Amino acid sequence: MQAVRVPEPGDPSAMMIGEVPTPVPEADDVRVRVHATALNRADTFQRRGHYDPPEGASNILGLEMAGVVEETGPGVVDWQEGDRVFGLLAGGGYAEQVVVHKDLLMAVPPGLSMREAAALPEVFLTAYQALHWLGGLQGDHDVLVHAGASGVGTAAIQLARAAGARPFITASAPKHELCRDLGAAATIDYESEDFAARIDALTGGEGVNIILDFIGAPYFLPNVEALTMDGRIVLLATLGGSTVEDVSLRDLMAKRVQLLTSTLRDRSLDYKVRLTREFAAEAVPKFVDGPLRPVIDSTYDWTEVADAHRRMENNENAGKIVLQVIS
Repeated sequence: MQAVRVPEPGDPSAMMIGEVPTPVPEADDVRVRVHATALNRADTFQRRGHYDPPEGASNILGLEMAGVVEETGPGVVDWQEGDRVFGLLAGGGYAEQVVVHKDLLMAVPPGLSMREAAALPEVFLTAYQALHWLGGLQGDHDVLVHAGASGVGTAAIQLARAAGARPFITASAPKHELCRDLGAAATIDYESEDFAARIDALTGGEGVNIILDFIGAPYFLPNVEALTMDGRIVLLATLGGSTVEDVSLRDLMAKRVQLLTSTLRDRSLDYKVRLTREFAAEAVPKFVDGPLRPVIDSTYDWTEVADAHRRMENNENAGKIVLQVIS
């Protein structure tokens, strides 16, 4: 089969499409003909040689896909050849075919295209885990989502609003309209505004219950300032740096701050299966007749993968960048 290969780590031009062995499903696996996949920050880190896949995972880029079932292992009874599926991957999405454990697949909701379905798994499962499993999201909560126009950010806005919570976001000003359209109660320009001060004004001095953060060190102290008592910071990345200096633990204790960190790619199969099942039951129906929708910034033919990576690394996208493998 054909797949995007990275012979040597480097800039986007290091990627090329070439021939690789077709994966073979084991007893509980499903082989899927990939119609579309989508970009994640992790792909750009792996391409540069900074993020190795978990042990046993494909070294091909790509953490999500949508496609059609082509073959099932002998232990698979829930999926049949021709089924339209989408799901989370530990790797292998930038390819014509991929092998996935049967319990990590979900049926593509009626009315959604493959392109739209490919934009869902990584960002919505990440946001769902962060808000519900780690953040303890409740309907009366105020939530601050940093990088609100990112893939996970746009998913988090929708999930928070669907739960009855009030989401606030930070993003550059040109991306605010999209975030408001998705349900953000207020938008904050991180380039020109003090987000902690804005949160103080928006919440009448109470602060927010949950903060989803991808930036890390530069936001840590203002995040603590923006929290309410017993508030939670859910840290999903450290794009701005990982070392925080001059932290007073007493400031955290004064608000009983909870700092939670998480990754998803290297979680156990059992964890991912439980998350997938809950998300499929609780959230996927809302893409059909409810408040959730995929947010797609742009679509590239997968032969244009280098241009797609450049768009993400230049922070030009608002929502997901999709690679179309089968047009």
